[in-house]
Formats: sequence, C-alpha cells, structure tokens
Amino acid sequence: MPLTVVITGASAGIGRATARRYGRRGADVVLVARGESGLEAVADEVAALGGRPLVQPADMADPAQAEAVAAAAEREFGPIDVWINCAFASVFAPFDRITPDEYRRITDVTYLGFVNGTRAALARMLPRDRGTIVQVGSALGERSIPLQSAYCGAKHAINGFTSSLRTELLHRGSRVRVTVAQMPAVNTPQFDWVRNRLDHHPMPVPPIYQPEVAARGVMYAADHPRRKQYYVGASTVATIWANRLFPALLDRYLARTGYDAQQTTAVPPTGEDNLFTPIDRDPGEDRGAHGAFDDSAHAHSWQEAALRHPATMAVGAGAAACAALAGVRRLRRTVKGAC
Repeated sequence: MPLTVVITGASAGIGRATARRYGRRGADVVLVARGESGLEAVADEVAALGGRPLVQPADMADPAQAEAVAAAAEREFGPIDVWINCAFASVFAPFDRITPDEYRRITDVTYLGFVNGTRAALARMLPRDRGTIVQVGSALGERSIPLQSAYCGAKHAINGFTSSLRTELLHRGSRVRVTVAQMPAVNTPQFDWVRNRLDHHPMPVPPIYQPEVAARGVMYAADHPRRKQYYVGASTVATIWANRLFPALLDRYLARTGYDAQQTTAVPPTGEDNLFTPIDRDPGEDRGAHGAFDDSAHAHSWQEAALRHPATMAVGAGAAACAALAGVRRLRRTVKGAC
C-alpha cells in the first residue's frame, strides 16, 4: 500500500520539493496551501513522478479548515501515515514597524497552523496508535535574528509545543511519533512575496540551500522519527551550537551584521504580498519551488548527506563541531574589531 502523506505549505519552497520526493516514491500526497495555481502545478508534478495527488486549498490558521483537510485525505486515500507541517507567513521589518494585526496573522499561520495541523492528524493517528508528524522548523527557532521577530517567535513556539506533546505521547505509551526538522536558509519564493518594510529586497542569510536539500532532510525525518529533532545543513548545526555556547557574543554579532545580511542591493519588490491573500491564486501565477537565489544556493549539503548515511555520522558530527568552533572564532574576531 502506498503511503498517505499530507503536506501543508505544498505550493512552493520546501513543501513543494518534499511533495515531489513523495511523488517519486509513489505516495498518495495531499497538497495543502492557499494558492490554487501553485497547488495545481505541484499536483501535476506529483502525478508525473508516479504519485497520486489530492489538492486541498486551505488556510491552516483556521482549525476547521485543517480538520476538513484531514477528513478529505482519509476519504480519498485512507489512513494518514505522515503529516508534514510546513506552511508559514512572515514580515521583514523591525518589531516596532509590524502592526498587531500582522503579528497576529504570522502567529496564526506559522505557529497555530502547526498546532491545528497536528491536532487534526492526532485525532486520526491516536486511535490507530500509529503515524508520524514532522514539524518543519528552523535554526531561527533556537537562535533569533533581527527583522524577523514574529517568525522567530513562532518557530520558537513550535519547538516548545512539540516538546510538550512528545512527553505526553511518551506518557501514554503511544506509537505515534513527532519530530522536528530544523532548517537552514533556503532559496524559496517567500523573499519575493513576503511583506517587506526594509530598504532593499530581502534575502536569506548565507549560506543558502536549495529546497531539495531541505526536502531530503524532511523525508529522512519522516522515515526515522524517533529522534527529537534533526538539523539540516552545516550552518544550522553551527548556529545552534554557537548560540548555546556563546549567546551574548552572537547577539552582538547579529546586531552588527544581521540587517545587511538579510538584504540585497536591489530595490524592494512592489505590489502584492501573501500575508493575508495568496499571490498564486490565479492561473499562470505559479512561482515554483525555487526563489531568486539559484546562483548562490547550494544543491548539496555534506551534513545532510551524513544525516542520511549513519556510517558517516561520526565524521559529520566532528566536522560540524569544527565548523561551529571556527564560526565562534570568527564571531569573536568580528565583534572585537567592532568594539
């Protein structure tokens, strides 16, 4: 029997790249997002790769819509095996330039969207005592940066919520698994359609990875969900460990470099953003999986490859530790030079 997989945020970026991978596996893939043009396009891709798609336009901020997605998935394909939460929204701006309504919307989608999806999945998985939930997290859920306070806060909340849920499942002796795949900076269309109040076009903080790298990490986490969380990309490992060892130093470094590192020299995009209304809602408006940074994005990650090949994990862990230490040394030199 093919797997039944639900992917939220499936119309672009990491969600779309993950849907393609499950299509190649021949899975039944339920594709969830607000933008119908992107959903129809990824459905065609999944079908061409050998999977069976089901398009479900929905806003995961609404718990009733999340429940309707789960019900439709099981009517069409049967029991849900894997539920992947990946939908999000954001605003690039200093905190005092983000309105209360914007902050609420980002939290509703990026945090409560994961809560709503998890609730809908668990309502079906718990009685069967099987199933896997993957939360697509971020290094920014452990180490916040400037200009993304609402997004960082939501990603931190996902970690706290998931840790609490995991202990409850352990208490019950449940065989339902929940894990988090922590992501690096990824080249997705969000930087073209995000609400932006910066002076220039927003960009991910280098090093940047292609969505396919992230998708491989998500699928591996779904296939091996016993670990609490997985780190995808050496920069994720380095960032998290540097923050654990030298958080004050990292604060000063990000205060000095974090604004410029998230902006190109180009003028910011004008027109619509997707905070409240999807950009890809009409035919011909599909944005694909990739963003505007193909020229600088990495298609491979040695750390992610080591994650998928346990025999090399020891070497990878050692290299990641060296990378983290080297990063801390660079931070020290940079901050010292700024003082």
